[in-house]
Amino acid sequence: MMTAYIPSPAKGILHLGPIPLHAYGLCLAIGVLVAASVAERRWEAKGGRPGVIGEIGVAVVISGVIGARVYHLFTGYNWDQGGIAGTLKIWQGGLSIWGAVGGGVIALLVEAHRKHLAKGMLLDAVAPGVVLAQAIGRWGNYFNQELFGRPTKLPWGLEIDVAHRPAQYLAYKTFQPTFLYESLWCLAVFGVLMWLEHRFRTRPGQTFALYVALYTFGRFFFELMRSDPATRVLGVRFNALLSAALCVIATVWFVALARRATSVEPSIAMSDEDHTVDEPDLGAPAS
Repeated sequence: MMTAYIPSPAKGILHLGPIPLHAYGLCLAIGVLVAASVAERRWEAKGGRPGVIGEIGVAVVISGVIGARVYHLFTGYNWDQGGIAGTLKIWQGGLSIWGAVGGGVIALLVEAHRKHLAKGMLLDAVAPGVVLAQAIGRWGNYFNQELFGRPTKLPWGLEIDVAHRPAQYLAYKTFQPTFLYESLWCLAVFGVLMWLEHRFRTRPGQTFALYVALYTFGRFFFELMRSDPATRVLGVRFNALLSAALCVIATVWFVALARRATSVEPSIAMSDEDHTVDEPDLGAPAS
């Protein structure tokens, strides 16, 4: 007998008067707006030209969405069930954070190169906002009743309707709320990133490297808890292996940046069509 649990919404649609809104898409949209706002403020605080985030934001978001969907289609999409038509139904879920960050970073670096912006500073400016967006976006999985963990009797177990339960767990009612664990972890990562910059003098690129290292560290364990079908390598979820690899790489990157000697301060981070400067060597990895 369950004494307590987290109920799931019956439908993933919220109604704003007569207008139906898919909660999944709404969570993603709010996350994008929060990320852009945080990035803009941080960029300007670092001495960047106002309006830069807005100028590159559209390209970054579009590239991120495309990357998120493409990655999912090749690693977690059920082609037998969804078919070709289902590949475009992103409101039903299926946007991978790996593809989103990868696609977004590619667009960001391209735009930074085109506009002569300091890449390390730009990555650092967006990192905390991105992890906040992830914390918000994970609630879209809650409304879609997806990406939960294995059955549990813990008082914070997540109630899942029969229609959304894996075939092997139809007899179970509550599951590990991995969406909640990851959302809380992302908030914790945000706090650590902000504390680090306040407490220490970081080198350009270190905040982003630490974001990748911390997020993937937590994601490794969340992946092992999840019950949804996934691509596996040697019996281990591919995304868990990817998390471990990225965590190691980002940690090495973070330490390498800390040891890299530089005499250039990250004070020149702006450019416009009338006055452009070559990007200073700020210790960020080459694009």
